[in-house]
Amino acid sequence: MITGAGSGIGRGIAVSLARRGCHLALVDIDASGLDATAGLVQSSGVHISTRKVDVADREAVAALPSDLAGAHGGVDLLVNNAGVALGGTFEQVTEEQFEWLFNINFWGVVRMTRAFLPLLRKSTDARIVNLSSVFGIVAPPGQAAYASSKFAVRGFSEALRHELKGSTVGVTVVHPGGVATNIAEKARNAPALSAEEIDQMRAFSQKYLRLRPEAAGEAIVRAVERRADRALVGSDAVVISAIARVMPVSYNKLLEAAFPRT
Repeated sequence: MITGAGSGIGRGIAVSLARRGCHLALVDIDASGLDATAGLVQSSGVHISTRKVDVADREAVAALPSDLAGAHGGVDLLVNNAGVALGGTFEQVTEEQFEWLFNINFWGVVRMTRAFLPLLRKSTDARIVNLSSVFGIVAPPGQAAYASSKFAVRGFSEALRHELKGSTVGVTVVHPGGVATNIAEKARNAPALSAEEIDQMRAFSQKYLRLRPEAAGEAIVRAVERRADRALVGSDAVVISAIARVMPVSYNKLLEAAFPRT
């Protein structure tokens, strides 16, 4: 089961899993994107099903396990990948925008996990894969909402891993760096941001989001195969993680030049 499978990293994960013979249940709010992903993997000979679902919809998420059990019989791997971005400082973004992002990036992960954990426990070797971010390791200015959600995913994943120790369900938290997905293009922006500031943010994204989604997806699947507790995806994620370990409080002195304040 992969959320956010209609594009980007979710599609990359689906392709890598299909190549390994894994049957797939693909979820996204974008039906046309789901169809495109299904088309890419249908030649693999695996069983594929698609569902247009908003992971922020509590009732829709709750209905997924029985639907999937009927179509596939069970689940061994849950990939909570769906996510959105929001540009602006804490004072610039509205409370409604902050809640919108958290409903997808964090509560979507929590609700999907709660819904599918009973099915996962029936597997002899299951794993939950939660997509955090390099911004779940560091929190640059202008990313208060996004970083908060990704730190929350990290904390939830680590606590859940400890709680599930000794069971048949493992947990992997993933921290991708700059992956060339459409998340920046689809990002919502604070009302106070000027057109020039938005253009600067987009230019930054085009410059620094360079890792191909297919490469990111393959790296994540390899981490799953290793039963890794944590996966840093991309050389930038490795470097930033190292900086955060060495300078856990003052890392922004090195990062502020690369991540402009909005």
